[in-house]
Amino acid sequence: MSRALINRICAAFPGAEVSDPWGGGHDAWKVGGKMFACIGAVMPGVAVKCDSVETAEMLIDAGVARRAPYFHRTWVNLPFEADEEELSHRLRQSYRLIRAGLPKRVQADLAPLP
Repeated sequence: MSRALINRICAAFPGAEVSDPWGGGHDAWKVGGKMFACIGAVMPGVAVKCDSVETAEMLIDAGVARRAPYFHRTWVNLPFEADEEELSHRLRQSYRLIRAGLPKRVQADLAPLP
């Protein structure tokens, strides 16, 4: 896994945009202005949102992810060494969660998720 692969996966989501809001080399992926993934400048891996604290804890307990520093407990950090299929799934789930929380008019302007 690499930053480039994660960026390619995220760029394929409808309406996804990347920025570096804090400077220093972060890749913050957003849809409708809301972040769904963040590659940090120091800690290797990508932070993604889970549907619940319990899901995040389960992923941490299973050794798939670790706590994402500076984020709410529903976010986890998937290391670059994570399985590509798992990483892709978690990025898609995070995107869907954030997209579903956007106002209906914003959601309506986005292309369907393939």
